[in-house]
Amino acid sequence: MVGALLSSGCGAARPIKYYQLTVPGDMTQATDANALPVTLLIGPLSGSHLYREDHIIYSTPGEHMGMYDSQRWAAPPTEMMQEVLFRQLRASGRYQTVNTLRSNARGDFILQGRLYDFKEVSTNPLVARVAVEYELRETKSGVTVWSHYYSHDEPVGGKDVNAVVAALDRNVQGITGQIRAGLEQYFAAHPVTPTAGQ
Repeated sequence: MVGALLSSGCGAARPIKYYQLTVPGDMTQATDANALPVTLLIGPLSGSHLYREDHIIYSTPGEHMGMYDSQRWAAPPTEMMQEVLFRQLRASGRYQTVNTLRSNARGDFILQGRLYDFKEVSTNPLVARVAVEYELRETKSGVTVWSHYYSHDEPVGGKDVNAVVAALDRNVQGITGQIRAGLEQYFAAHPVTPTAGQ
């Protein structure tokens, strides 16, 4: 579930409340007899410095942007979105192996992207906007074989930060579902032949 944690120090005027996105709790690699013979690496999600920090961002129709002081993310949005996608793909059991991209990691495909928007938009009604683009690159050839751009304004069911966070979380779950479906469609149309030893 969307989580919120409180942190305060001696003499602090206001306690800081931290929020996180919904992530699957089980990190075990699921096994599926029909799993694709693919090792998928989840690469970093790039973005503006605003989304590589822990502030919750808001904007107005005039494109003015600001950040809340006492409400923050438990981790930068770029990192949280990568974690949600990694865990969901790993738990799906649809791929032989799903790992995060590290210096010593080896895989058949790398999935990475760029986060363009992850913010509250103070319109009437209030919305939570997420815009992100992902691409799947074949490591052997270096060719991008699939890409998907997602942009959606999710209605906010309230006027406080809790409601904004819940709407952003729904948006993230939506893009994750679309990415999973898009990858399934790609590999269905482009079957992967198991290599020796797989």
